[in-house]
Amino acid sequence: MTMKRFFVLFLVLCVAVFAVPALEAGIPEDELTAGFVYVGPIGDGGWTYMHDKGRLEMLEAFPGMDTMFVESVPEGPDCVRVMETFIRNGAQLIFATSFGYMDFVIDVAKKYPDVTFMHCSGYKRTDNVGTYFGRMYQARYLSGLVAGKATKSGVIGFVAANPIPEVIRGINAFTLGVRKVNPEARIK
Repeated sequence: MTMKRFFVLFLVLCVAVFAVPALEAGIPEDELTAGFVYVGPIGDGGWTYMHDKGRLEMLEAFPGMDTMFVESVPEGPDCVRVMETFIRNGAQLIFATSFGYMDFVIDVAKKYPDVTFMHCSGYKRTDNVGTYFGRMYQARYLSGLVAGKATKSGVIGFVAANPIPEVIRGINAFTLGVRKVNPEARIK
């Protein structure tokens, strides 16, 4: 299974896990609306694109469900406006798809306790805020095993986008993989 396919299936599973309680709480499937706050454009071919594929798969899995989304929302106070607009338009489930939305999601969730929020890659949770993210550290560990075996110089570089929890977790897993097969190697 490719990583892209895994991510789509993971998002559908997330929706299933968190949409079912909403359905059990008395929201009929054909009245359940989810909003997606996207950090980039759907056409980015990467992060936002895969979230949107998950949204489309969710619509197939739950035919009566409705969704809405806004693309290219900066990681800042503007995401609050987008989430509150979703809520005013009937969203009971909101996916905030970037780490930088975390504190804003927590603040909005306090104001709307009857709405379920799912935050991608964050670590803060409340009664109505959950988090989701794939187990990327497992693949990082495996790539560390390969890099540790392949290095000729004993020095390996790791490109880290931002010092956020999943990136640090990935670096740590990669390093453990390298050190398992090459204890003398250095990771920069």
